[in-house]
Amino acid sequence: MKCKTGRTRCRILVALLDGVTYPGRLAERLELSRSNVSNHLSCLRGCGLVVASYEGRQVRYELSDPHLARALRELAQVVLAVQPGAECED
Repeated sequence: MKCKTGRTRCRILVALLDGVTYPGRLAERLELSRSNVSNHLSCLRGCGLVVASYEGRQVRYELSDPHLARALRELAQVVLAVQPGAECED
């Protein structure tokens, strides 16, 4: 279970590279339940990887630091360069 949890959190972090978003939108995009995404976001927030801002009753999430976004993009390029055409496992 821990391995799958890590994969889900990585998918959330990569999705947040596109910018600020809401848990419901992430859930739709990643085809996960909203509660599952919210739990993962809470953990990522506790680790300092994402930050939340409140917009009325809704909570928006984004990566906590531009350096993190840059590092994730670079890591993704390295992984894609090493494994061209590799299928992602969910």
